[in-house]
Amino acid sequence: MAYLRCDVAILGAGVNGTSIAYELSKRGKKVLLIDKIVMGAGASGSCDDMILLQSKKPGILLEMAFKSLELFESLKDELPSDIEFETRGGTILIEDEEHLAIMEDFVASQNKYGLDVEIIDRKRLLQLQPLVAEDIIASTYSARDSQVNPMLLMKAFLLGARQKGMELLSRTRATSVERLNSGWRLLLDSGDSVETEVVVNAAGAWANDITKLIGFEVPITPRKGQVIVTEAIPPLGATNVWSAQYIVSKLKPQDAAKNASGGAAAQAPAERFGLGFAFTGTHNGNYLIGSTRENRGFDKSTDPEAIGLLSAQVERFFPVMSKINFIRTFAGLRPSTPDGYPFLGEIPGAPGFFIAAGHEGDGIALSPITALVMADLITGKKPKFPMETFDPGRFGGKAGL
Repeated sequence: MAYLRCDVAILGAGVNGTSIAYELSKRGKKVLLIDKIVMGAGASGSCDDMILLQSKKPGILLEMAFKSLELFESLKDELPSDIEFETRGGTILIEDEEHLAIMEDFVASQNKYGLDVEIIDRKRLLQLQPLVAEDIIASTYSARDSQVNPMLLMKAFLLGARQKGMELLSRTRATSVERLNSGWRLLLDSGDSVETEVVVNAAGAWANDITKLIGFEVPITPRKGQVIVTEAIPPLGATNVWSAQYIVSKLKPQDAAKNASGGAAAQAPAERFGLGFAFTGTHNGNYLIGSTRENRGFDKSTDPEAIGLLSAQVERFFPVMSKINFIRTFAGLRPSTPDGYPFLGEIPGAPGFFIAAGHEGDGIALSPITALVMADLITGKKPKFPMETFDPGRFGGKAGL
């Protein structure tokens, strides 16, 4: 049993926990990072690699995504190891006139907000994706959509923070939290005791398990996404690819939640699994084929029916994929919130107890800006973005300590 002291204890070593640890360590804080398993064992290690600006609604999340992409440009050189950051651009395939109308309105709204994205016709699409299916009528295109290797990103944040004095505890979790006159005491299931001025809950889909320790409920629930990984192959086209249905499902989060209802069995399989198309090529040549958006609790198993749908979908958009071998599948649990916005800030009634969780599919893309705003809040500096949208108390309640 050890007695540990630090300035900031961060619970959760996913992409947000490691990025916040890095930023606070840069600012001279003594940081202790604690994870109940190991780095990246949650959603951050079970996701694709996209930094997709086109998926963001005009507003605060798109503003933050712009800044995050800017930060990635500097982080790729600043961090102590490679993160495989690339900017290949992105295309969103449009199958029919209904989706074309929706995407035209969406693209117009994004243009007004400063995103360089356009609708392109099939002739121009073929210059970017020569192997796309014959019946795809149009596409969006943005040159700014990028990607990063999530595991290498977390590793780089971790190495960078360690170089500045951060310590890591793996395979242990907080079992109780006590408010002190100045700060907090955490008791861990390893028997260790931690005294800290500040606690940051970065536990992703499991964040509510942490807030319950201080008598506060945060409405974060797991949303499963299943993904296929292919063998390494030469690039099929110049960009990464999504479908308009993927974007439409994100624009209408209530639709994605339908598969949690009692009537889910009566839905078409694609609706039941919240199917959307995401197709990204990794630095090593493997392709990631996704994805589903399912409310299935904490079940991380892959479903043969869902994998079959993903397989059929990629062959529908790119018939050549029928000749490519799939080498594995995996599922991750995205931390989702009722309104689609993460919780970033101090828990009401618990001074010095912060949360940074609930990003759903935007955790990787927004990790640099999440670290920046959280470090600002923790060190008493006003963030450059208005934070009311992300208020941890926006659904009511306060800590019961």
